[in-house]
Amino acid sequence: MNALTDRSPGPPRGPSARRAATVALTALAPLSWGTTYAVTTELLPPGHPLFAGLLRALPAGLLALAITRVLPRGDWWWKAAVLGVLNIGALFPLLFLAAERLPGGVAATLGAAQPLLVAGLATVALGDRPGAWRWLCGVAGMVGVGLVVLGPQARLDAVGVLAGLGGTAAMAGGVVLTKRWGRPAGVGPLTLAGWQLAVGGLLLLPLTLAIEGVPERIDAGAVGGYLWLGSMGGLIAYTLWFRGIGRLPVGATAPLVLLSPLVATVIGLFLGESLRPLQALGFALALAALLAAQFPAPHLSRFRGTGPTDRARVAAPEPAATPAAAPEPGAVLPGAQPR
Repeated sequence: MNALTDRSPGPPRGPSARRAATVALTALAPLSWGTTYAVTTELLPPGHPLFAGLLRALPAGLLALAITRVLPRGDWWWKAAVLGVLNIGALFPLLFLAAERLPGGVAATLGAAQPLLVAGLATVALGDRPGAWRWLCGVAGMVGVGLVVLGPQARLDAVGVLAGLGGTAAMAGGVVLTKRWGRPAGVGPLTLAGWQLAVGGLLLLPLTLAIEGVPERIDAGAVGGYLWLGSMGGLIAYTLWFRGIGRLPVGATAPLVLLSPLVATVIGLFLGESLRPLQALGFALALAALLAAQFPAPHLSRFRGTGPTDRARVAAPEPAATPAAAPEPGAVLPGAQPR
């Protein structure tokens, strides 16, 4: 017997294992987005956030179109345009504006409000009524991120706050509409990501040329940063993100964005920053909320004690019904006519 050919195959993966794998792959998207701040500050030329967004979107979108060679058809022309504006074209400028006018901690906390916005929008667009468990996870995640990234020096700017909330709302709307519309038959997540990245990049192109222009100097480090943002942070991340939105409940996908500020915090630790005890508590709270959102709400009945009445009912079951006695010979049954 050949041990290599006759070995029995392993047991097939169940729904729980497949879902866990989907969650893990989808989480790679916000994990990579969490590196954006460090890449931007450490590698890219300063003062050109729109140019960074353009290189993150347009080349990746054109590459995806070249690979798949599939263009939208019918009403998917305007659907792809709407999704591209929400997820890419409007998101990047608003987030960059918020980053310029707000401390990073305030901007990250505004972004952590996305699960709450998604829950509200899903009620209207999807008919999905989130329970108290989802609202609790969303609030706990936002509070946890706030404890991690907010400091006493945090300042608020009205324009920056509106821009941060606008960017968060744009991506939340993109998540909900992506879940509502799905994908056309025969179109994979890579194609859908390519459509949106191309639309967003084309929208950013005139804005970048009119407002910023091209940086005077782009060194090797900047080239590496742009490649990372366009590949892992762009095409690969959005392909995995849209794949996850199509396969997971919207209530499980939205909380994954909490990984972005948490990853940025971890990178800051490697760069020499430190966490105070309150920040460590917030990190644990945000991570617990993210994980809790992946599971259904617990049933409180499992944790309720059994009262005296319930215990007596269990201990003394109702007596079985006594069988009816057989009628005597010659007796007339009720409702029957005598012969």
